Amino acid sequence: MTHPVFDPLNHFYPSKRYPIYAAGGMVNCSCPMASAAGLEALRAGGNAVDAAVAAAAALTVCEPTANGLGSDAFAIVWSARDQKLYGLNSSGPAPMSASAEKILSDGKDDQGKMPRLGWTPVTVPGAVKAWKELTGRLGKRTLAQNLSPAVHFAQDGYALSPNIASNWQGAFAAYRKSLTEPCFKAWFDTFTFDGRAPQAGDLVRLPDHAESLRMIGETDADAFYRGVLAEKIDAESRRYGGYLRASDLEAFEALWVDPIRVGYRGYEICEIPPNGQGIVALMALNILKEFEFTHRDSALTLHRQIEALKIAFADAFRYVTDPCDMALPWADLLQPEYGARRAAEITGTAQVYTHKIPPKSGTVYLCAADSEGNMISYIQSNYMGFGSGIVVPGTGIALQNRGADFSLNPQDANVIRPGKRSYHTIIPGFLMKDGRPIGPFGVMGGYMQPQGHVQVVTNLIDFHMNPQQALDAPRFQWLRDGSVTVEARMNPDLALSLRRMGHDIRLDMNDGAFGRGQMILRLDNGVLCGGTESRTDSNIACF
Repeated sequence: MTHPVFDPLNHFYPSKRYPIYAAGGMVNCSCPMASAAGLEALRAGGNAVDAAVAAAAALTVCEPTANGLGSDAFAIVWSARDQKLYGLNSSGPAPMSASAEKILSDGKDDQGKMPRLGWTPVTVPGAVKAWKELTGRLGKRTLAQNLSPAVHFAQDGYALSPNIASNWQGAFAAYRKSLTEPCFKAWFDTFTFDGRAPQAGDLVRLPDHAESLRMIGETDADAFYRGVLAEKIDAESRRYGGYLRASDLEAFEALWVDPIRVGYRGYEICEIPPNGQGIVALMALNILKEFEFTHRDSALTLHRQIEALKIAFADAFRYVTDPCDMALPWADLLQPEYGARRAAEITGTAQVYTHKIPPKSGTVYLCAADSEGNMISYIQSNYMGFGSGIVVPGTGIALQNRGADFSLNPQDANVIRPGKRSYHTIIPGFLMKDGRPIGPFGVMGGYMQPQGHVQVVTNLIDFHMNPQQALDAPRFQWLRDGSVTVEARMNPDLALSLRRMGHDIRLDMNDGAFGRGQMILRLDNGVLCGGTESRTDSNIACF
């Protein structure tokens, strides 16, 4: 070995990141190669939408620990041409042959719950359809052109970055103990090399993935939903007793939707409507606008944020699912008077909240912007790491396990039914003011996502942090067991004060558990200002 020996994950000293400014275009991703792919699309004459699709496709190759060709996706896009904010919901529904009764009678449940791994939690993948829809409606290039950088990375190889390597090795350590059934063999064939997971700095090649990307580009995604790839998915699902069929893939359509929004201190915070959980962030902000905040590093500030999020999650877990199956209109949960009513319930001590009935009258993240004024907030996810652990042999297609969030209890709002979309954790965010686009933002990470959105938005608006500071600030996370984890960087006195207020505070040394975010703001002079996540291998590419 000739190079110096070092640990790429070791930090001897705290480091600083500054916000990045650019006039021509900007792409912010959790992986440097993905940002480079987006920049390549911009340089070749594409717009922000083309850049996002190029980056998203590259992320399936360069960050397979979080997303893949079998992922779901959501997007919020400001179109400079149309002067309009678009929302895209490309989350796939449950297969038409899947139901709670069928799964239970087939014995494919996990002690009465949806399993996390295998074919049962696989729903229709939506990410590839999102690329097609975005490119066709709002982009300037062809899908094949936008996927070209990803094909290159998969075919010719890329150097693996530190955090992704760490997550890959963690998944391998868990999978080699638990994924012993034949249906999981293709995962090991695809994602291990000489019997091991790759390390930081290793060159990784995924030739099957490259060929699938090439076919998807050449057929404008038809190969995936009604062609040879759909047939391979169908055959493998049938082979191992899965519910997904080629007919489910062929019938799938992404939904163009109007983003939902809540006013906060003169700004509008925009999210995708249910089945996504973006409504959780909006419900919490609808409560928090009833309070005035002057100090970010204040136990009372953090206490109120935690309590507002607990209330929002209590309502979301009760009501949010496929909007066609919700017991009440999601708009009821965002009424200003309902936010005020819930804010009045917050006292000086931690409480346990249940859902209430409103008065009558809700992963990988990237963002991009260009010089024309287009901006996009985009997110796609396998849900849990590599997803279901299922890879379709010879294709590189790793399938998500989004169906794990479904319930098998017929009384639950989110009970699985044929063709139904599950409560979905991945959410892109967007900031508007006075009808003008300010910019995209997002924080990935399961149920951390709306909590990250709330913390980043308040950092930016209430405490006047720049985009990089807003992302860097120490975070908390409320967990469904009632505890609240805090980052090691949080002031210990704050953590102790929160404990005295009744919160079950726990220190989490894994800063990756607190989400990974990106943000771009457009300044009044048209210049872009971006921040990127310091908790992972994030990178901004711009010109």
